Amino acid sequence: QVQLVESGGGLVQAGGSLRLSCAASGRTLSTYVMGWFRQAPGKEREFVAAISWSASNTYYRESVKGRFTISRDNAKNNVYLQMKSLKLEDTAVYYCAAEPGSIWPVLRADEYDYWGQGTQVTVSS
Repeated sequence: QVQLVESGGGLVQAGGSLRLSCAASGRTLSTYVMGWFRQAPGKEREFVAAISWSASNTYYRESVKGRFTISRDNAKNNVYLQMKSLKLEDTAVYYCAAEPGSIWPVLRADEYDYWGQGTQVTVSS
């Protein structure tokens, strides 16, 4: 069993930056694909970014490419999402997720086995 806890969300002005963290416990994350998803009010949860086991591969949704960076520190069992040039449409609850399988990339929410509780990111004008 893996427990995931997100942190780092908050209120930021458009154009600003935030860094989200996801701390894992229960299992080492080094054999898990890790992903970030988000869900805005009234919308479905959507894929944001994913990172492979050794961090050698990353994958982003088109709208965040060049602005968001996913990274991981397997020694600390943490995953991060650095967000820059934030836009109003980035406002959502952001979730960290873990997938223990061997496929890559993992883009669908239903492919992930473990989820955090989410952290709110609000971008204001």
